[in-house]
Amino acid sequence: MQCPHFDAGRCHSCTLLATPYPTQVAEKAEHVAALLDSAVPGAAVDWLPPVTGPESGFRNKAKMVVTGTVDEPVLGILGSATGPFAGQGVDLTDCGLYPPALQDSFPALAELITRARLQPYDTTSPSRGPRRRESPRESAWRGELKHVLVTLSPDGELMVRFVLRSQEPVARLRKHLPSLLAALPRVAVVSVNVQPVHAAVLEGDLEIVLTEQSTLPMRVAAGGGADDGITLHLRPQSFFQTNTAVAAALYAQARRWVDEVAPASLWDLYCGVGGFALHCAAPGRSVTGIELSAEAIASAVTTRDELAHLPAGAVVATHDAAWWAAATRDVRFAAGDATAFARDGGPQAPELVVVNPPRRGIGPELAAWLESSDVHHVLYSSCNATTLAADLAHMPSLRPRRARLLDMFPQTGHYEALVLLARV
Repeated sequence: MQCPHFDAGRCHSCTLLATPYPTQVAEKAEHVAALLDSAVPGAAVDWLPPVTGPESGFRNKAKMVVTGTVDEPVLGILGSATGPFAGQGVDLTDCGLYPPALQDSFPALAELITRARLQPYDTTSPSRGPRRRESPRESAWRGELKHVLVTLSPDGELMVRFVLRSQEPVARLRKHLPSLLAALPRVAVVSVNVQPVHAAVLEGDLEIVLTEQSTLPMRVAAGGGADDGITLHLRPQSFFQTNTAVAAALYAQARRWVDEVAPASLWDLYCGVGGFALHCAAPGRSVTGIELSAEAIASAVTTRDELAHLPAGAVVATHDAAWWAAATRDVRFAAGDATAFARDGGPQAPELVVVNPPRRGIGPELAAWLESSDVHHVLYSSCNATTLAADLAHMPSLRPRRARLLDMFPQTGHYEALVLLARV
């Protein structure tokens, strides 16, 4: 993939851009295999071939820092701390990681910024306040608009979030929202997130939805066909994988391994919007999903209830409405801490646990609980193989049996690894 921003030194986010893509994948496969070998010496791991997707145009989400002025806003990133672009706004609306449908949305969003007079937030000037850490009142002079976050669904619909310093511009955004919807008729959800703190924090707690629709349907064709996938509902503050095609392969692989094990009970810890839990649901199988984010849990419940009440004749992921009614009968979701739930979840451990933690991993406490529990299998989806290896070292009786690399993040050193553990 060629990138003028990389070549000019304006953006180096794609750290492996100069490395041929097949080499990237091979080196990632070697990296994760070596980490697992060092964590669990002598484990007989059956490695499936790596899963790859497009090298460019694969991102379903754009996180755009807003700089420039009201009349000439710049959507992209801030230049690195050193070098000729330090502190400057870098326009990345033509970034090669974004598919055309995302790139095409940016001019209309920039026009709305101007229409609604949303002053870009100044992050680089020294503080004018007396404290080392600015209060919201002290940072008011810096402006309002910090980020624009845009998510693209597989069906071409968009969710747009404006991250603001305060609620002051909300009325202006409401006033000019019809012009945005006219310019971008595929916009399904628009919201404001309020992040009042002068700090390197992407978003705050308060979310104000401006449209009647509050969820973005994300159809995941996990069976490989164009129309047979589960449609997961994504609310503004819910996490979803940034590479929809590889996420579909991830869920499909998880479902195959879980169905081979055929557990009667399953916990999905760090369940997010319910991707693993709902793809692994089946008639007669008890499924419990736990996630800290209440917004993500609300998304998961919406999808579960939709699957439970499909119209007669509907087919989703190769199964009919009656199958889904039975499969979702014993599926529940709850907001809470994964480790606390496992520790206090009751005397009956499930037969299989799915974990999909953030980069920090599941940590020693949850790993120790899994090690001492009666859980027969663990399906571990990891975006950081270093913490995966550390967690495996705390679970010596749960041995990796099958594994697969999924290249969720081409052009970078990051990737997803899915590992099936079995108790010995």
